Amino acid sequence: MTEFEENGFTSVGIVAATDLSPQRLDLFLAASPDADLTRSRAQKLIKAGLVTVNDEQVAKKYQVHPGDRIMIKIPPPEPSDLIAENIPIEIVYEDEHLAVVNKPAGMVTHPGAGNYTGTLVNAMLYHFDTLSRGSAPDRPGIVHRLDKNTSGLLLVARTDEAYLRLQAAIQAREVSRVYLALLCGHLKQETGTIDLPIGRSMKDRKKMAVTHVGSREAVTDYRRLKRFRTYDLVEVSLRTGRTHQIRIHFAHSGNPVLGDPEYGGRESWHRGIYAPERPLAKKLLTLIDRQALQARRLAFTHPITGRSMEFSIDPPEDLQKVLDILNKEGV
Repeated sequence: MTEFEENGFTSVGIVAATDLSPQRLDLFLAASPDADLTRSRAQKLIKAGLVTVNDEQVAKKYQVHPGDRIMIKIPPPEPSDLIAENIPIEIVYEDEHLAVVNKPAGMVTHPGAGNYTGTLVNAMLYHFDTLSRGSAPDRPGIVHRLDKNTSGLLLVARTDEAYLRLQAAIQAREVSRVYLALLCGHLKQETGTIDLPIGRSMKDRKKMAVTHVGSREAVTDYRRLKRFRTYDLVEVSLRTGRTHQIRIHFAHSGNPVLGDPEYGGRESWHRGIYAPERPLAKKLLTLIDRQALQARRLAFTHPITGRSMEFSIDPPEDLQKVLDILNKEGV
């Protein structure tokens, strides 16, 4: 590998090994420790014409062969106008490489359209003196996301090395993410797997849906923890991490997450239930104004030390109140 700087750009040269099996350029760069790039970052550099193979610009699908000379021009970091905000957050674990935080419901993970302040990233910039660059200037430290109104555990990378290794572990399905969900109605089986692709809804582009058009693989495992009269409490494990995956998969099966305003977990589902159950349902919906979903357990191998790490938390106050009432009145 060769590396030098010119006009603010860092140029990295790599020669493909002689025993390399042909593979896509973006995958090759993402797997190369010399490139130090995520796959999405590699794709953006290729598209921008900042990657050449044997002195020629190529597409991300180009098959890298033994002996190929690859040159990458990495632009300087984009300026960030993110503001550090003194917002209280629960830090479950912290070391010099990573952290685990408990994101509350109602907090957006990172800045985006309409949410430039008050996010978890704004809070992390205040509480941590160092964060990885992440996948974009507005996502420092972010390894994976949670929906705004889903609470629970999130991994935070404090160094670029930790970020790249954690991203690779997630893609290799070596990070265990377990959720607690309260579903409307009853599942047919005690345990099961939902394997249905997810993409943008054709009816509402702001939502996701089970679809075979422009979709990606999505696999969700579940097991029932407790059966109430009208609801199921389940533990959910993700094999993939698609947007709104848990909420969509169970809504598609006819069992939306209780309280979910976007995927049918509020009044629309409860109109059809047995009339004597409606007062209890109304009481529950007044206690929780969001989906009853929590990222409760996180397990992974520390990307630097190699130590096995596992964290779990109790349900948040609103979900615990719902469960307490169900245990008294809904069994």
